[in-house]
Amino acid sequence: MWKCPKCGREFSRQEQQHYCGKPQTVDEYIDAQDASVRPKLREVRAIIRAAIPEAQERMSWSMPTFWRGRNIIHFAASKRHLGLYPGGEATTVFADALKDYDVSKGTIRILWDRELPVELIRKIAKWCYEEYRK
Repeated sequence: MWKCPKCGREFSRQEQQHYCGKPQTVDEYIDAQDASVRPKLREVRAIIRAAIPEAQERMSWSMPTFWRGRNIIHFAASKRHLGLYPGGEATTVFADALKDYDVSKGTIRILWDRELPVELIRKIAKWCYEEYRK
């Protein structure tokens, strides 16, 4: 067992990546990530914020979330990819545009070494806002 020297949590794997406490803001979340992925996290945040400026930012399910009466869209960092979580209906609607990405119900995985599909993220965020804010 490995014990985190900061928070005291125990893990079966040595140097297990985790959060020492939950980030309370999107800025805290991004700042807690590996320096190599922070620019993409900031970029996806800016894309979504520009697409749906009426939505509020908050943390939900320990992920940066855009909210307007309910959760609209989330994003999060994983070890190998950026996860975008627009919901199952969105991944079905945008299935053709997402054919080159690893997608499962409600989840889009964008590998860190790929360019962000800016226009696609913008379209998905706008669609989610129109669909889910009702």
